Amino acid sequence: MTPTDSSRGEMLLAIFKYKHSLTRLQDGGWYHSPVDRAPKSFKDTKWLCFYQGKIFEQDSYRAQFYGEIARRDIVPYRELFPNQMESKKGDAPYYRIYLKKLECLPKPILSLRPRRLSFVPTTPKKFHNAEQINDLFNDSELEDLLWEQLKKLDIKAERQWILPVQKVNYQLDFALFCNDGFIDVETDGDTYHIRKDRAARDNIRNNAMAKMGWKVLRFTTHQVQEEMQSYCIPEISDTIKRLGNLSDDGLVSRVFLKDGNKVVQQLSMFESPAEYKTSHAPKNKNLDSGAALNLEN
Repeated sequence: MTPTDSSRGEMLLAIFKYKHSLTRLQDGGWYHSPVDRAPKSFKDTKWLCFYQGKIFEQDSYRAQFYGEIARRDIVPYRELFPNQMESKKGDAPYYRIYLKKLECLPKPILSLRPRRLSFVPTTPKKFHNAEQINDLFNDSELEDLLWEQLKKLDIKAERQWILPVQKVNYQLDFALFCNDGFIDVETDGDTYHIRKDRAARDNIRNNAMAKMGWKVLRFTTHQVQEEMQSYCIPEISDTIKRLGNLSDDGLVSRVFLKDGNKVVQQLSMFESPAEYKTSHAPKNKNLDSGAALNLEN
């Protein structure tokens, strides 16, 4: 069955923390997550899709498996894994979610940069049409409007990027990586210039990020809806140029090695053609999103 409903909250991108999480889902038909770390929408979600992180090596940083939820219950951890040794979390409540059938997309939805994710609310329609992980985010109509323009102009950005700064994890609406610095684009809506407490917090945030080479651009609802081409896009484009244009560091396309007319191997996102094992492209310490929560235990 192909999900087509477009209503918010119908689908959730979950994560596989371990390879055996996928194996268990394939063999046993269920997925689990601690109740205290699951989003509130978890209990009402109708579809799950799954993100594969670094541990999947050549099949990493992608979403390909999905399924409609058949039923769910809440059980103690020890009931999920009765053959394991008793642990401190034996009594901890966990969601156990059974799927009607585990489906697999013919073409995976890839992340263009290495990233770890927490749960991401999305819609079946976005999942069905997505070309990359950034297409799945469903937090804001303003973000969606700007994202569509960035894609049309082939301005590569990452949505909902987690940036650790001075022991605080900031979530950026859009992160753009340039050769001489980085850009955080925020779609603030109508609250930024109205609430003084918000402006004060953002000032602290902006100063902390500036020390790490980040330039922050903020746009209101009116600017995004009415001045996209006359103001927002020119402001972003000019800032990109001032910071030495977009960097390709970390953006490595998946390619195929060929032996004659036969495809012999698909490289991972971070593997050079001269290598036959997974290796990661150099990462700037300021780009690391490793502090983002990986919520399956």
